[in-house]
Amino acid sequence: MLYRRFGRTELQMPVFSCGGMRYQQGWKDIPLSEIEEKNQANLEATIRRSIEVGINHIETARGYGPSERQLGLVLPKFPREKIIVQTKIGLEDDSEVFRSNFMDSLGRLNLDHVDLLAIHGINDEADMEKAFRKGGCLEVVHQIQDEGLARHVGFSTHGPAHVIVDSINTNVGRGFDYVNLHWYYINQANWPAIEAATARDMGVFIISPTDKGGMLYKPPAKLVDLTAPLHPIIFNDLFCLSHPEVHTLSLGAAKPSDFDLHLEAISLYDRREEFLPPILERLEREMEATLGREYTHNWRSGLPRWQEVPGEINIEVTLGLYNLARAYDMVEYGRMRYNLMGNAGAWFPGQMATKVDDGELAPVLKDSPFADRIPAMLRDAHEMLKKDEPVKRLSES
Repeated sequence: MLYRRFGRTELQMPVFSCGGMRYQQGWKDIPLSEIEEKNQANLEATIRRSIEVGINHIETARGYGPSERQLGLVLPKFPREKIIVQTKIGLEDDSEVFRSNFMDSLGRLNLDHVDLLAIHGINDEADMEKAFRKGGCLEVVHQIQDEGLARHVGFSTHGPAHVIVDSINTNVGRGFDYVNLHWYYINQANWPAIEAATARDMGVFIISPTDKGGMLYKPPAKLVDLTAPLHPIIFNDLFCLSHPEVHTLSLGAAKPSDFDLHLEAISLYDRREEFLPPILERLEREMEATLGREYTHNWRSGLPRWQEVPGEINIEVTLGLYNLARAYDMVEYGRMRYNLMGNAGAWFPGQMATKVDDGELAPVLKDSPFADRIPAMLRDAHEMLKKDEPVKRLSES
């Protein structure tokens, strides 16, 4: 296993982390008495395999069904100093409720402290207010840290880059030691946030590079061809880890064998400069051939935020998914993500392009060099990606 210094925490972090949102018994928070023996045995086998291969960072959240409870039966079986444990607690209007939730999570984990504690989901300005106001959640997190119950503090986010950057740069208390965010080959929009975190010597944890990074566990044949001779999972791992600013990638393992392809990426890490350039060239050329060179490199330029768009259409997300579907045949992935809009709140904001009026869009697209193309592309995207049944976040399914 490879390890990287996790920013100012000084933790030696494995470049893969064992995420805890897929091996637990469902998304309903149930007591241990209702956990099936088979499920608990699989969870323990997954954790043991993780630690066996050097992935000693175990990451979970209070909102992941019974994940914390189930881990509480397993984690005490390992030397405490040999494992790095992170949990995440969702924002609350009442910061004392936040503290109570954390204390309950600590008890569920059967630990006397966690190494990493994250505020779960600073996704928009309203979340920032809950976190950063006087007496808010960040103030309580720092109190928890001072009490020795959490060694290092951070936040997770599904928000846009400007929200993440502002949160990283908060001047409330001591701020944050690390950040959990989305960034991978198919969506590099959050790079400014990674740069901001690096400037503050914060740890950088990448959320869901395999699932949200393209459902790479079941890639379309075209994408497989474009990333050959590497499996798309291995390509994406090497792409992310080729950037030293990135410290660890979360692997949402559901079973012990889910680590196998990622371990192949480790074996090829020293050859990344041999494999990555030709694959990156093919991917870029295919996007250019499909959508045009100028559009490929400038499509985000001048796009309005979804709050400014009639009908609150999230133009940037819709076009991003459309580009992937057209260029790489990533239609199934696009449908999964596109249909979250309108059903996932601040975790995936804005609305689908259900009604596109060229005249209404013209004023908000005035700064885009592709204003004349975008309305038709939005209609095409909606036709291609819309599902009849609404899609829910995994945690709500």
